[in-house]
Amino acid sequence: MLKYDEHNKYHRFIRTVLITAVSLIAFVCLWWVVSKIANNAAIPEPFETFEALIDLVCNGDPVTGLSLTTYVVSSLSKFLRGFLLALAIALPIGLILGNFKRVRAFVNPWIEVLRPIAPIAWAPIFILLFGYIQGATFVVFIGIFFPLLTNIIFGVTKIDKVLIDASKTLGASNMQIFLKVLIPSTVPYLMNGIKVGLGIGWMCIVAAELYATPLGGIGFYVANMITYGAFPQAYAGIIVIAVLGLLTTGLAEYISRRVSRRMGMDV
Repeated sequence: MLKYDEHNKYHRFIRTVLITAVSLIAFVCLWWVVSKIANNAAIPEPFETFEALIDLVCNGDPVTGLSLTTYVVSSLSKFLRGFLLALAIALPIGLILGNFKRVRAFVNPWIEVLRPIAPIAWAPIFILLFGYIQGATFVVFIGIFFPLLTNIIFGVTKIDKVLIDASKTLGASNMQIFLKVLIPSTVPYLMNGIKVGLGIGWMCIVAAELYATPLGGIGFYVANMITYGAFPQAYAGIIVIAVLGLLTTGLAEYISRRVSRRMGMDV
């Protein structure tokens, strides 16, 4: 039985790799066709873009002379600070709002007013208030905070009341119920919020860095290349952002599966 499962996993892995490869090849072909039809400098051919990407990796920014590593580290540092801040604030607030219906009813109008506002709209305000670095961090914070908060609240409200009643019957205190029932049951929803928030966070950091200095990060590089009309280089920067986004969301997905498997739950 074990060998059969391993055999199936191997075939699923190979199938996934093949499908991904074919999909990417099809995407590049479509990109090439669109660039030929459009015949516009703003849509460079894939070969030009990949050539610019290799040059960026090897030689850095042709305008400022800064390396790709400098840009990536700058973006990642702001991104991680914004994410950790969002997690530290959204987790306790989400658990409280999900657990106390009257408090949730009181605070919910605030959430519904602020949540639809695009995080990008806050970028110039935060940068003026807090400067380029902290301002971009707070933009990421806003982008990740609401997906985290809403998923945590949803997770708490979906907890089976039988578990809580059974805990009370067995003599568990409110604090024990909070720590042993509410938090573990909310983890899969929290991980889902993290996966969604990370994707939004990368959009936010790039938008915020459009206003930034050369040390602002990869978003500045993209905006600067567009300003100079170097579209292959700009697209190369966009590919770097996509890779960073895939790596972070992929890591979150991996952690989510491990946590869910360890808890005997599915996300």
